[in-house]
Amino acid sequence: LTGSLLLKGAEVSCCVKYLLFGFNIVFWLLGAAFLGIGLWAWAEKGVLSNISSITDLGGFDPVWLFIVVGGVMFILGFAGCIGALRENTVLLKFFSVFLGLIFFLELTAGILAFVFKDWIKDQLNFFINNNVKAYRDDIDLQNLIDFAQEYWLCCGAHGPNDWNQNIYFNCTELNPSRERCGVPFSCCIKDPAVRTRVQCDVELDQQRYIYTKGCVGQFEKWLQDNLIVVAGVFVGIALLQIFGICLAQNLVSDIKAVKANW
Repeated sequence: LTGSLLLKGAEVSCCVKYLLFGFNIVFWLLGAAFLGIGLWAWAEKGVLSNISSITDLGGFDPVWLFIVVGGVMFILGFAGCIGALRENTVLLKFFSVFLGLIFFLELTAGILAFVFKDWIKDQLNFFINNNVKAYRDDIDLQNLIDFAQEYWLCCGAHGPNDWNQNIYFNCTELNPSRERCGVPFSCCIKDPAVRTRVQCDVELDQQRYIYTKGCVGQFEKWLQDNLIVVAGVFVGIALLQIFGICLAQNLVSDIKAVKANW
């Protein structure tokens, strides 16, 4: 007899069991996709053949997001799928506790971000400036910065002059780069006459050719303008996590009730 058979009034709910399985199979496949994309990106950059190169990048490697998020989703999805399918309480408890821990960390991070807004802003400034310096070191980082600057119509952390920190764009006379005194292409205002250039010159009329607002300020403005949407996304993610935890705990209770009647 299996745990899903009716025994003295106690049974494992097939609805809960397969709902949890379906919930986690999607989670598992998404995690595998994220992990696969991350590993493929590292393979393309030669990181997998030279692991020590992971520490060579001075800035943030966006591939880490895919690796970490994909890895966590893959492990959680695996535990939830197999735990639900095999009615394994150990895997189900691991799934619910791990998911609960992630939920708690997200909640704590949200509260701390609200309480220490100025500190978070300083850290964001430091993060962007650090990655401005490493702009040419990694193609994924470069694409991420270009996307952010084009999407938020901004340039640098506080303005175009931040790019003077980059060895390719800084304006010192000894700099041999042809991009000297310039900014990346993504800082240029979308005008046909300007977009034929490799990059815009900081010494040009900035109001006319270059986005003069910093990305930190533009990001803050975007958050304020889209506060309801952003809050809705976070609440939706939190509800999905709570839903997964409740399903897992419900299934564990059913399994224990059936085993108690054996």
